[in-house]
Amino acid sequence: MTSAMTTSERRGYQQICGQNGMMMVVACDQRGGMRKVLADTPDAQARIDEATLGVVKAGVVRNLANKASCVLLDAVCAVPGVVDQGVLGRDTGLLVGLDASGWGTDAAGYRISQLVPGVDARRVRALGGTGAKLMVYLRPDRPEANAVNLGIIRDCIADFGAEDLLLVVEILTYQLEGESDDDYRAAFPGLIVESARIAVGLGAKVLKLPYPGTPEACAAISDICGSVPWAVLSAGVDHATFIGQVETAMQNGASGVIAGRALWKDCISLDAEIQRDRLETIASARLREIQGVLDRYAGRA
Repeated sequence: MTSAMTTSERRGYQQICGQNGMMMVVACDQRGGMRKVLADTPDAQARIDEATLGVVKAGVVRNLANKASCVLLDAVCAVPGVVDQGVLGRDTGLLVGLDASGWGTDAAGYRISQLVPGVDARRVRALGGTGAKLMVYLRPDRPEANAVNLGIIRDCIADFGAEDLLLVVEILTYQLEGESDDDYRAAFPGLIVESARIAVGLGAKVLKLPYPGTPEACAAISDICGSVPWAVLSAGVDHATFIGQVETAMQNGASGVIAGRALWKDCISLDAEIQRDRLETIASARLREIQGVLDRYAGRA
């Protein structure tokens, strides 16, 4: 049984969607992943400090995300700066990422999700957020792997419910130590479907999920979600691949896109002029193409 959005949550959801009623969120809350795009070596990546990342992210907002319905940013490098400096457009929603960069591991090697200290629902509201995004790792086929992360989901849903603020729950899965590529690939659709089932069961009201690999898995997710909207993420695939995934997901009940690297991974740069040019041409054209797919599915029953 799914939980209906409150009036406040629904208003927040409307604000992260475009005029077509579909989510079109540019994800730019990465830190470690963005450093890897900006520099080739670990030493060079380590030299990119938070202030520098903040400048890069502000450029992504200015030259790309302001053309979308919403941007997803972190509270480490990006907000409140993009708000206080007038970079974020008045008509662009703001989701604040709760998750810290990277993850921990328990004694058995399972991933433990980590949060940015001090960034709770009240803080997200103070930062001007329309809502927040929580990312956790799950292996639904290994119940012993998930206790801590399920607790994180429950606690965050309760916190944002008490504050009556929109929370998007993102679930990622991962390959286990010793698990073959073929075995993981075969398990992946079922892992994403079951992750959606778990998140909805815990009371998530909006989901962000990887493309689960098949049209059938997308349809299964939509069936599980019922009235809970879900957006497909890009997971860093190339744009041509992602467009196909978006089309399939939308055909099978998805409610939009929350995408980062597929849009901007070959467009960001420490050279502001190069970045501006690539975002205004290459990345913006990709965004328009995704928006075109979403437009075709707007207003469906």
